[in-house]
Amino acid sequence: MKLSIYGSGCAKCQALAKNAEAAAQALDLDYEIEKVTDTNQIIDAGIMRTPALMADDDILVEGKVATPDEIRQMLA
Repeated sequence: MKLSIYGSGCAKCQALAKNAEAAAQALDLDYEIEKVTDTNQIIDAGIMRTPALMADDDILVEGKVATPDEIRQMLA
C-alpha cells in the first residue's frame, strides 16, 4: 500500500505522517510512505487543504491531523 502525505512539510504534516505510519504498523500492512510537498502535485491530486493523507488513490484525510486510531479504522 502506498501512503502519501500531502503538505508543505510543516509540523502538522509530520504528525500526520507519523500517525499514518503507526496505523499501518498496527495493522501489519506492507506499505511505503511518500511525502509530497510540490504545490502543483498537491493540486493535481485534488487536494484542497493540507495536510492530507492518500492511500493508493483514495483521499482519506484532508485539512486535519487524524489520530492513529482514526487512520487505522480507515485502512482496515
